[in-house]
Amino acid sequence: MQPESPRITARWILAIIVLSALAGGTLHAEPALQPWHAEAVFRKVDPDIDAALQAMSLEEKIGQMLMADSPGAYIEKDDPARIKLDRLVSEGKIGGIMFLKGSMFSAAMLANHFQSIAPHPLFISADMERGLAMRLEGATRFPSAMAVSAAGSTELSMKMGEAIALEAKATGLSWNFAPSVDLNSNPLNPVINTRSYGDTPELASRMADALIEGMQAKGLLATAKHFPGHGNVTVDSHLALPVLQADSLQLEEYELKPFRSAIRRGVMSVMTGHLAVPKLTGTMDPASISAPIVTGLLRQALGFKGLIVTDALNMKALYDGHNVEEISVLAVAAGNDVLLFSPDPERSFHAILGAVRNGSISEERINQSVRRILQAKRWAGLRPKALVDLNRVPEMAAPARHIELAESIAARSITFTGKSRHIFPIRKKKSGSSILHIILQDRTDPNTGIGFMAGMDSDWKTDHIRITPGTTTEEYTEAERIAETAPAILISGYLSDPSKLNSLQLAFIRSLQKLYQETRPFVFVAFGSPYMLRSFPGMENCICTYDAEKNSEQNALKVLSGRMEPNGKLPVVLLRDAAGEISTP
Repeated sequence: MQPESPRITARWILAIIVLSALAGGTLHAEPALQPWHAEAVFRKVDPDIDAALQAMSLEEKIGQMLMADSPGAYIEKDDPARIKLDRLVSEGKIGGIMFLKGSMFSAAMLANHFQSIAPHPLFISADMERGLAMRLEGATRFPSAMAVSAAGSTELSMKMGEAIALEAKATGLSWNFAPSVDLNSNPLNPVINTRSYGDTPELASRMADALIEGMQAKGLLATAKHFPGHGNVTVDSHLALPVLQADSLQLEEYELKPFRSAIRRGVMSVMTGHLAVPKLTGTMDPASISAPIVTGLLRQALGFKGLIVTDALNMKALYDGHNVEEISVLAVAAGNDVLLFSPDPERSFHAILGAVRNGSISEERINQSVRRILQAKRWAGLRPKALVDLNRVPEMAAPARHIELAESIAARSITFTGKSRHIFPIRKKKSGSSILHIILQDRTDPNTGIGFMAGMDSDWKTDHIRITPGTTTEEYTEAERIAETAPAILISGYLSDPSKLNSLQLAFIRSLQKLYQETRPFVFVAFGSPYMLRSFPGMENCICTYDAEKNSEQNALKVLSGRMEPNGKLPVVLLRDAAGEISTP
């Protein structure tokens, strides 16, 4: 198998010239760079790095380019997966570990174990878009990126980055695969959604850049993902190959702007996405294994000097006609420095080794990546056998100041969209007819919204009715009966995928909306993605929380009872009218 050549075609030379001209040429170092800025790190000549690289065997260098996954929970020493992972680490066949789940303390113990048996310092990483709690119990769980944008404060975003870094570093992690700088311009996007800062380049850039600065200023590598932009697609790359229908001019005007901004700000790494961009490449090759995109666009046109890491190589978007060995070689040939989460790191290792030995990939190409990896590890403070202090882990397990920060962001993000705020507060009433509270769900889970329901009961006399895909005719009839005399109607939407609502659910909510929206307080609270409101055009009074966490439920209750003003600003367009103008839900 011959990997794709990294040479750039005439078509791509033209595209690169256009892109660079539009942006004012390739990026140049700022007059006074912060020590955490990628330009300062990767342009630095370091004789120690050169000596370390020269002393490495080819096998050791290839190992540095591979990152394997591991639970962050304790694994028994005789577990086959633990035995295999220990062997890969001790033999130097991987250069990093990505934690998927567990607790802060168990992850710190495992990080120390892996570092103690590794011949070279390891990157320890995780997806921490919302903080370490996304993967490890005990850490602070922050609001989604979209909530951060709705809160509107770059200072809060920067502080969030600092807090994430402090908790991660205390646990032994050195690399965060965040933030997602994808612009969620397609409301039907099934995988990005509230992970995005919004659908405008300027807002997304400001918020992402602040988070990047906060993390890197505290010694944690940040990652802008998923290059060249995963927001305007309708397919989840975990399941199949998404297609981004954008040419070079469209990319430059939109998708690339947050990446360009992050690079200027000094982001240490960029993650390439598993999505096809056929109008640029003329092929359906995923961007992550496309030399024209990884080397031509990211490295050359955008002038990025830092680490390039693939999205997880276990995703189905990659494997239409390719096996693990082929994907691994193509990813290196394309220009990626680090291959993340191969389904079989050992097969990837031997495939890349074979490609170098048969001349498909030059050893100098390997050296380029490994030099950057060693530079980044040096910057992150990774030293041979360096371990974290386990006594410090409890101190950084969701400290009060970080919880307060998360609560502040969540409170400031709460957004009202619609006709009139004067319906708040909904008058408290403990006797007479009950407020009708409908819990709208796209899956059947009797525990959904329990905390919110309890909060409703403490302030109002309330009848709660769940409307799920399995709701019976009798239950719909009962809800209609209560609605006739209810002094107010509240709908709380807990929808992970609004497209899964069935026709009965949609018809019922729209019927209530038509009958009662103009005659009594009628409010829809979107717990999670605000895009669920698109299913109910004309909904006049809506509260968007961007999350379904406890904080979000408590804040919604405060708005309903008049104890909080919903001052957040919606970071995305929900609907446009026939003329393309923004309209209310």
